Amino acid sequence: MNADNSSAPVWRKSSYSGANGQCVEVAVPGPASVAVRDSKDPLGPALTFSPEAWAAFVAAAGTDAFGAV
Repeated sequence: MNADNSSAPVWRKSSYSGANGQCVEVAVPGPASVAVRDSKDPLGPALTFSPEAWAAFVAAAGTDAFGAV
């Protein structure tokens, strides 16, 4: 029997991600959540956020609210 992967989330990396391997991937598994995982560990855990919390984080990151790394 084959597993049904039709409901598997589609993971995406930013187009700004370089080849250094320090990336995160984002998926939207449903209307009420946004999932984030380490691209080096695709079978590892994922953090899940509400769409509103994720949008607030992305907006803050875009303004350098967290300071330079």
